[in-house]
Amino acid sequence: MAPPKLTYFPIRGLGEPIRFVLSYANEKFIDDRITTEDWPKIKPTTPFGKLPILEIDGKIVNQTAAICRYYAKKAGIAGKDDWEALLIDATVGTFDDMRMAISGYHTDPNEESKAKKYDILIKETIPFYMGRLDKQVEENEGFFVNGKLSWADLWVVALLGTMSYFAKIDLVEDYPNVRALKDKVLSIPQIKAWVAKRPLTDY
Repeated sequence: MAPPKLTYFPIRGLGEPIRFVLSYANEKFIDDRITTEDWPKIKPTTPFGKLPILEIDGKIVNQTAAICRYYAKKAGIAGKDDWEALLIDATVGTFDDMRMAISGYHTDPNEESKAKKYDILIKETIPFYMGRLDKQVEENEGFFVNGKLSWADLWVVALLGTMSYFAKIDLVEDYPNVRALKDKVLSIPQIKAWVAKRPLTDY
């Protein structure tokens, strides 16, 4: 049986949470990084014209969060019951709300509207979300949900680098609890090993 093949661009981005969860689950995988030149040829073969996609036993699936949840269940970090799973999903969705705001700024081609978005991002959006996420970690004994590791922790830490790059600030600098969680996740042997061998990219 061939290992799952993750196809994504040569960046961390939305491929990185999948790589983190697969690594944590001790799942060998093919890290297929395509160039932007190859993308127009590959795009029509994808389910919805977007990456990342994961090929499992000849079947192709999309949606980063769904893929992460699937392997997180196998690894025992998807929640002990439906309520815990709901809290994990809610945390992932909350971080994604901030991620979308940051990405919306980063990809805006209009310099004037981009500058306005950045001002709101730095003064309002990021402090709002990061402050509450930091409190959540503090109240949950160093993790996002119920005082133990879940795929929500891997999701956030995997995306922090890219989001910090897009926002041009270190997102965790003023948030000690999330910063400590980041250090904790990056010290997990499987994650540490993945980070040590992954290609060096800006984001």
